[in-house]
Amino acid sequence: MSEAEPVSRIAHAYPDRVEVRGRDLTELMGRLSFTQFFHLLLTGEEPTEDQRFFLDVLLVAIAEHGLMPTNVAARMTLAADPGSLQGAVAAGILGAGPVVLGAAEECARLLAAGGDPETVVRETRAAGGRVPGFGHPVHRERDPRAERILELADERGVSGRHVALARRYGELLAPLPMNVSLPIAAVMLDLGYPVSTVKAVPILARTASLLAHLEEERERPLGPELARAAEEAVEYER
Repeated sequence: MSEAEPVSRIAHAYPDRVEVRGRDLTELMGRLSFTQFFHLLLTGEEPTEDQRFFLDVLLVAIAEHGLMPTNVAARMTLAADPGSLQGAVAAGILGAGPVVLGAAEECARLLAAGGDPETVVRETRAAGGRVPGFGHPVHRERDPRAERILELADERGVSGRHVALARRYGELLAPLPMNVSLPIAAVMLDLGYPVSTVKAVPILARTASLLAHLEEERERPLGPELARAAEEAVEYER
């Protein structure tokens, strides 16, 4: 096969079997958890026990956070088109940007760059910007999720230079609280994940949450009320 030919190394379906990352799918079924299988799909390798453990921790930490913009958008979409579950999920995920849900990717780039934290903070503030991974509209003093991730990283002995760097930023930016995005990025980088994979965790996690919100939306609709509340909260200006 020439180098110019397109290839995929993820999976292929044959008449009598399905092969995933060079493994028989039926052999993986019953042996790997979904978290382990996600790691295999994402990286091509089965996870270490620490990678499996922290993927579970991070997925649980970031999956659910109440009526956030992602869930509101999904609920209102389902209210507009009750038959489009997949469309409602997509509507929620489309909002995964650097302000809501997608900040872990920015945090990973910050930590991977390895710049001097004092210099980064000073130059970012001078430019009128904000260091990613700090501040939260609800957790104004402390984000319990962030603290728990760092605590577990210490307990399991996986805290490395990226966790140390995150803590240094925390010291410099106090009393502004570190939010969950920075520990997610720090632990993933210390566990060997590339920056490009970090955003996959909040997207996968929030998809599970969206499905729960949409099931509840079918049983006890909130979408119309959310739309009405938005209409009432905004003044029309000529």
